[in-house]
Amino acid sequence: MYRKNTLKQRLIDGEKVLGCWTMIGNPRVVEILSLAGFDYLVLDQEHGLGDPSTLEAQLHAMSATPTVGVVRVPWNDHVYLKRVLDVGAEAVLIPSIDTADEARAAVAACLYPPRGRRGTASSSVRASSYGMAPDYVATCADNLLIACQIESAKAVENIDEILAVEGIDLMFIGPFDLSATIGQMGNLKHPEVARLIGRAEERIRAAGRPMGTVPHPGGTWKDMFERGYQFVNAGSDIARLRDGCVTDVKDFRALYRKG
Repeated sequence: MYRKNTLKQRLIDGEKVLGCWTMIGNPRVVEILSLAGFDYLVLDQEHGLGDPSTLEAQLHAMSATPTVGVVRVPWNDHVYLKRVLDVGAEAVLIPSIDTADEARAAVAACLYPPRGRRGTASSSVRASSYGMAPDYVATCADNLLIACQIESAKAVENIDEILAVEGIDLMFIGPFDLSATIGQMGNLKHPEVARLIGRAEERIRAAGRPMGTVPHPGGTWKDMFERGYQFVNAGSDIARLRDGCVTDVKDFRALYRKG
């Protein structure tokens, strides 16, 4: 069902939003996380399981809640973006945006002509309530949240040019991929990694653009909000399942399995 994008409005209003990453790709998992009350879920189709067909079931599972699905697509591919938008994605997260040209291509893929190059099938796709949302074509561009990932040294080098591209609603810093691009995968305390992240943060804040990320090692989602981010994930479905199970098994073995 086509509806007002409350997540985008909250970011515009300067509010902080808390989400959860989901990689399992199961609609029941998505439904549970949505009912828990997160502002958004990142439905990961880059490293997680799924395709536009399974995405439809996930979006349907969360549609009875206010939670907004942020679909991370596998790549900056206008064909794939068109398909997830037609299925009804209310927000998209596009990885590996390194240049202004790539940012412009990402935005264009999400918008109908003449503003972009998205193919038109609005009379029959789920996004428009199968043609029953009369204002869809007129409002969908402004209702959609477009987020671009800054996750390389090259992207940080080009950050000001990327920020100048119209149509990007959220800049998402991917610290782990960024660290890997200079040969320091996961070492966010390395001076050059810290400098690059700090540079990206400073320029995004200076541009007045909402900023997102994942909690850095040793920090929490609360710490990231204090650092100036508006859009932060509180873990993932896999981490919550893994960590809860590992903790229970460890405690059980310490109490009842001697030697």
